[in-house]
Amino acid sequence: MTAVEAQDWLIEKIAHRLGATPDQVTPEQYFDELDLDSTEALILAGEMESWLGFELGTTTLWYHPTIKDLAAHIAEECSRRAAA
Repeated sequence: MTAVEAQDWLIEKIAHRLGATPDQVTPEQYFDELDLDSTEALILAGEMESWLGFELGTTTLWYHPTIKDLAAHIAEECSRRAAA
């Protein structure tokens, strides 16, 4: 999994949840600026964990607050898990 793949997935899912097009969601956008309610955010997190095959830590979004940052973290975590 690359950062670009993760970023594209996140943008597509977030755009769908917001009723927007993917080009309306920028990678540098902060999650707290996205107008996702808590239910939508939980659904998105569950979909992401199912897609990835592993659970993200509860502080992941705190330390990786933009789509771009989270995508890079996901790519690193996938690489780490593949190497283990």
